[in-house]
Amino acid sequence: MSVDDRVLIIGAGPVGSVLALALRQAGVKVALIEKLPHPDHDCRAASCHPPTIAMLERLGLLEAGLDQGLVSPVFHYLDRLSGQLVGRFDLRAMQSPPKHAYVLQWEQWKIAETVLERLQADEGVDLLMGHELFSFSQDDQGVTAIIGDPDGRPISLTGRYLVGCDGGRSTVRKLAGIEFEGFTWPERFLKIDTRHDFSTLGAHISNRNYFSAPNDWMNLFMARGEDGEGMWRAVSPVDPDTTDEAATSAEAVEARLQRFCPKPGAYDIVTTAIYRVHQRVAQTFNLGRVILAGDAAHVNNPVGGMGMNGGIHDAVNLADKLAAIWFDKADAAALLDRYTRQRRKAQIDGVQSQSIANKTLLEEQDPEVRAAKLQDIRHASADPDQHDAFIRKSCMIDSFAAAEAVL
Repeated sequence: MSVDDRVLIIGAGPVGSVLALALRQAGVKVALIEKLPHPDHDCRAASCHPPTIAMLERLGLLEAGLDQGLVSPVFHYLDRLSGQLVGRFDLRAMQSPPKHAYVLQWEQWKIAETVLERLQADEGVDLLMGHELFSFSQDDQGVTAIIGDPDGRPISLTGRYLVGCDGGRSTVRKLAGIEFEGFTWPERFLKIDTRHDFSTLGAHISNRNYFSAPNDWMNLFMARGEDGEGMWRAVSPVDPDTTDEAATSAEAVEARLQRFCPKPGAYDIVTTAIYRVHQRVAQTFNLGRVILAGDAAHVNNPVGGMGMNGGIHDAVNLADKLAAIWFDKADAAALLDRYTRQRRKAQIDGVQSQSIANKTLLEEQDPEVRAAKLQDIRHASADPDQHDAFIRKSCMIDSFAAAEAVL
């Protein structure tokens, strides 16, 4: 089989687009295939932690991120039952802060659009928007993918490797027969977007907030939004017995926000959405010449804003390894197996473990256990060593370093 000397990437969200950009900067040609005609403007993922920000800087994206996004150096933990601020964590106040001592609130669709605009002018990129993967086959030389064009007509593409960056329902992962191990949370999550500026409610509200309450917690974050004027996103659980219609009714949404952040008058609600949340990791991230990255390889609950970060870490890690295979004649099987070891550790020991711990912390029902957990946060925010350790775990600094050290 005659194989094009390139990488086929399925999915042009933030992970697939960043992978394509990183490969092009290394000199590797790519074909980037996306089912949608343009990125979906869903701000479900919007947080970039310090290790990710360093990667954005390396790829020449940080200036755009700072222009389009929001710098958030502080995050708060609050107790909804008492209304008290429990803990304040400030990356700038760390004894040894990272180079980028903040979280960058930059929506995933803005990242994707920024990168795609740059890739469009690159002759080493075949950008195929509105094209869908039908099937693929692989042999010792490469991969052949059958792609449907916008009219559904099949096109055959070849490359040395194929990378699935096509989300939690990944067609690549399913066609490869790779198990997606884990579980689904029984409750659904409700996402509310509102233009109301919560910072006007007092100094207890920062750009990033975690409200604790038994089975009634909420994450509250600010991003810039489409018009740059600011959009706040609230995420909280919906009881399994509550219908979507009841949970998203105007009355229920208003009551939910007022319960956490009471204010005079009604909230200006822009959109609401309900979705199921999973904690799953692929059994392997590489199978022959087929590789997984991002949500195709792992999904987690959104408490802590870690999902997109893990995917971007996958992309940069993989791009470096593929470049070594391309130009340094490195052992492909050994490097890609190491990619799986590193990135699965980052997920299992880092993102999965931490996001589950974040959720259980916020929803704790036992009064004594809950009081002890909140007291631990108070102590952590007040003690310099504990404050810094808490941030390093919450902002993926420790887990990223541990995964990169895996041989």
